[in-house]
Amino acid sequence: MATRYWVASLPVQDSASSLWNRLQDQISRHSFDTPLYRFNIPNLRVGTLDSLLALSDDLVKSNSFIEGVSHKIRRQIEELERVSGVESSALSVDGVPVDSYLTRFVWDEAKYPTMSPLKEIVDGIHGQVAKIEDDLKVRGAEYNNVRSQLNAINRKQSGSLAVRDISDLVKPEDIVSSEHLITLIAIVPKYSQKDWLASYETLTSYVVPRSSKKLYEDNEYALYTVVLFRRVADNFRTSARDKGFQIRDFEYSPEGQEHRKEELERLVRDQESLRNSLLQWCYTSYGEVTSFSFLFILYLLYNFVLP
Repeated sequence: MATRYWVASLPVQDSASSLWNRLQDQISRHSFDTPLYRFNIPNLRVGTLDSLLALSDDLVKSNSFIEGVSHKIRRQIEELERVSGVESSALSVDGVPVDSYLTRFVWDEAKYPTMSPLKEIVDGIHGQVAKIEDDLKVRGAEYNNVRSQLNAINRKQSGSLAVRDISDLVKPEDIVSSEHLITLIAIVPKYSQKDWLASYETLTSYVVPRSSKKLYEDNEYALYTVVLFRRVADNFRTSARDKGFQIRDFEYSPEGQEHRKEELERLVRDQESLRNSLLQWCYTSYGEVTSFSFLFILYLLYNFVLP
């Protein structure tokens, strides 16, 4: 179950330490088991009051933008983990669990120098998150492109005989091809197989008697071959179509089959590699964007409590 945190900012009257002690005392009186964590925010270079007020609107917009990017990355992680079947990993920020990052936050002076104007820091963070969002789009599109190609091939392999790739169902010994003879591939509805066997020899002249052979059958169709003279192939196609039989365009090619096999294996490898790479990138980028989002919350608090 996710832990809910409240982030509060209070004006300092005497000293930050005395305010912290009073807050702890007040909270413990009403809820003794509620832990409190103190954020030590350094003094930031805010500039004039007018510039700070102008920045407040930008802070709100940028915070919403950064939060949206973090949600996009998290959804991408969830999808990748679901597709790959891996157990969901705990997300982290800067290499530590999110809860630990929030409760033990320390300002990174090296990344965000306090001597830099607040607007400059804010603009820099916004630009970094925008770049991360662009990278997510590019990486996600590359992965989805390979995935779509692989899904298209799988659909062809798993569809009915009317639409699927039949190159893996036809063997060299099933094909007769010479100067005068040709083998056609017929897709016959299951309920029409008797009609096919009774009529294929008479659909046109010069059909080799008893040449039809069933190679495969699925839930809807059966796959048959038939041998005939090349010069009557078009007539046979027309007559077969009139009777409800589909003649598939097919040319047996060992090289083509090998190429399709290699292409499928390559796409499988590419998909796995891109998925793993994208997942690792998302883990890292989620931590970065989440830290940015938290910084913006602190900026907003720092902004709104100034006199």
